[in-house]
Amino acid sequence: MVDPRTAEPARAGGTHTGRHLLVLRDDLVGDDAAARAAVGELTGLAEVTSSRDRAADTHPTLLSRLGVAVAELDPDRVRSARADRRVLSVEPERVLRALTGPGLSAEYLRGFADAATFLAGRAGGDPGPAGAPPAPRIADTDQLTWGLQVTGVDVCPETGAGIAVAVLDSGFDLAHPDFAGREIESRSFVDGQPVHDVAGHGTHCAGTACGPLAPGTGRRYGVAHEARLLVGKVLGDDGSGTDAGILEGIEWAIGAGAQIVSMSLGADLNEVSTAYENAGRRALDAGVLIVAAAGNNAERSAGDTGFVGVPANSPSIMAVGAVDPVLAIADFSAAASSVDGGQVDIAGPGVDVYSSWPLPQGTNTISGTSMATPHVSGIAALWAQRTGARGRELWTGLTRSAQRLPLSPDDVGAGLVRAPGA
Repeated sequence: MVDPRTAEPARAGGTHTGRHLLVLRDDLVGDDAAARAAVGELTGLAEVTSSRDRAADTHPTLLSRLGVAVAELDPDRVRSARADRRVLSVEPERVLRALTGPGLSAEYLRGFADAATFLAGRAGGDPGPAGAPPAPRIADTDQLTWGLQVTGVDVCPETGAGIAVAVLDSGFDLAHPDFAGREIESRSFVDGQPVHDVAGHGTHCAGTACGPLAPGTGRRYGVAHEARLLVGKVLGDDGSGTDAGILEGIEWAIGAGAQIVSMSLGADLNEVSTAYENAGRRALDAGVLIVAAAGNNAERSAGDTGFVGVPANSPSIMAVGAVDPVLAIADFSAAASSVDGGQVDIAGPGVDVYSSWPLPQGTNTISGTSMATPHVSGIAALWAQRTGARGRELWTGLTRSAQRLPLSPDDVGAGLVRAPGA
């Protein structure tokens, strides 16, 4: 999840495409013919394409595995679909915004300076409200990022071998030298754009989740360095993506054999999307864990704790908050909300995170719950390799093994994610 204050694409929840998402009831999921017939009747479309038989370069009307259809509906059809027993919900399709361009806006620079000043003051020795001594700051070394150290990845024998992790984001620099020789399956869900990452955000997240054991230059930054990496470009070069593209990416990842799906994206909406909740539930049923950024809409130094947004606030999607190098909650990291599923489930390192970046720069250090999310996703791959756990069992293992922190569960859930054997 990206925010101008933390060098990531910003989340926005108010823009719609004009299309709608129809979420079908469970009894239609798995019966492709019946689902197609229902969607055709509900939408008035003469032909309904399905993800089960579509060509690789077309977008389906029906995401059969998830039971979600995407179509333009007039107001009368919206009303009739909402009243139809075959339909769980009808939602306007949202546009999720990322960076407005490749440069850094004045708003970004002002916001990041404010947050950096707050964090630096605390980390530099501010004793805190009760006069307690400052917590020691964990720093990157020449060999390791602070995130790998604090989560125990550096002493974990697991590598992610045999596990597939899908990163759904702004794409990836497939020519990055740190990933030479790696098995990477990629696909773009953004019309007219290749997988190549212009924004940098997707390359950074994929690097944290599955980067190499020994990068060509610099310190190690990747968690599951032998995992199979799937890259789905669901955010375009302008930093925006639609619900349909993201849901299509989830369906593709499940069908391609991913055990973990990592999504550092979302919208600042304090309500649960039935489409994403059903996607998360059906993924868990298939043994796939979806991990999503809780959100960067807080400004804790100003008294605003924010709230977990879509899709991380879905009860069946794991929401990840961010901690800083003194293991305090990050200034921008969203807190739990009162909606069903709006809690933070776990936390990961999310401030001053060093990882891969598109060439020619190669690496970059940025912050956000986006950066915490691939830490959790990569560590989930390590646990999946060690225990064989999948889906709900993997979720339970991650939260049970988390390091408890002296922070509210509303901020960090079960605590800091920890690697096996750490």
